[in-house]
Amino acid sequence: MVCPDIRGTNYDLDARSRLAEAEGLALAIGIEIAESFVLPVREVRPNLLFGSGQVENIATACEQNEAELVVVDGSLTPIQQRNLEEKLSRKVIDRTGLILEIFGERADTAEGRLQVELAHLDYQQSRLVRSWTHLERQRGGFGFLGGPGETQIEADRRMIRQRMGRLRRDLEQVRKTRTLHRDRRERAPWPVIALVGYTNAGKSTLFNRLTGSDVMAEDLLFATLDPTMRAIALPGVEKAILSDTVGFISDLPTQLVAAFRATLEEVTGADVICHIRDMANPNAAAQKAQVLQVLTDLDVIEKGEGGESTIPILEIWNKWDALSEDARAELEPLANSDPDVVAASALDGTGVGDVLARLSEMLTEKALVKTFELPTSDGRRIAWLHAHGDVLEESDAGQGVDGPLRKFVVRLNPKELGQFESL
Repeated sequence: MVCPDIRGTNYDLDARSRLAEAEGLALAIGIEIAESFVLPVREVRPNLLFGSGQVENIATACEQNEAELVVVDGSLTPIQQRNLEEKLSRKVIDRTGLILEIFGERADTAEGRLQVELAHLDYQQSRLVRSWTHLERQRGGFGFLGGPGETQIEADRRMIRQRMGRLRRDLEQVRKTRTLHRDRRERAPWPVIALVGYTNAGKSTLFNRLTGSDVMAEDLLFATLDPTMRAIALPGVEKAILSDTVGFISDLPTQLVAAFRATLEEVTGADVICHIRDMANPNAAAQKAQVLQVLTDLDVIEKGEGGESTIPILEIWNKWDALSEDARAELEPLANSDPDVVAASALDGTGVGDVLARLSEMLTEKALVKTFELPTSDGRRIAWLHAHGDVLEESDAGQGVDGPLRKFVVRLNPKELGQFESL
């Protein structure tokens, strides 16, 4: 495992933290790490990235540890990857390739597999520059098999482009279906709460604690890929939908951002966003910046300095149990002074009640208290008010044109009020 530290590059994390994160990515798919180190790069070499002496040091480390794979925690051009493989006589992958491997192994749903395959092909099509001799041979062709003199590498690229075209059409259909589901949920009375955060911040552990589910929650990077939704009850809110999403990470490959956009857009339809933060991680501030950047890219947060969020965001300072007493004493006044922050531990349940109470407040703070007089024979609308509103008072209201009337004083949010008026 090699982490290049390129002079003049502004990294979100320091070199040691980036190396530790890369080790976590490798361990997430069962790669045994023989040795890992940071290599300072004064000047990027277009052909190898590293200097010739550094490449020799990597080769020596590989020989000593009998390593079969070299992971470079950075972005390699196709030429750099090919040349390093030739110099080291070993398979070489970069950060993007490593993350793609994790996603390929973890995707469970048909949609997830489509997204991963599209990202893989997008990554591979620029890397058909290997020293595979069969890719350089020319062959004649006829009809749809390719024109005269088309090389095998051109044919492979064409096949990849065709497959990517089909995948994009399939994913566009997925996107349309998701949009329909979101529209249907918006018509339904239940608010949606989306959990977001850096990978391994504890989103799935909190999701399981709030919903009683058993979504995979392990101390692994990218344990969750496919979004999961469950119903939960909140004080003063009959039912809400909680959505667990894929974790974010620094330098997430552009291929994955594009492929998983349909999944990430679930966040844009939420009524409240819960940003789960791992406060026991020394890089919590840098991780928060990464998450906010992704939310800005999704247009949840307005672009520009000090951009406002279009959706209310509740920060949950998770892993409170993993902090030292001194760290808790330092952070507690900050958490208590900010109404949009709740300190909690998804693992042992500390502060989870406060999380539920604050979510309830955020979902009902725009609620309106309305008075309705309805005929007792209008069972449909009376039942709707009891099912979806918070009925504060109910009493007789005398005789109306259509018979006896009942008066209802009900608390409804603007969305529910619109739904009631459309009945």
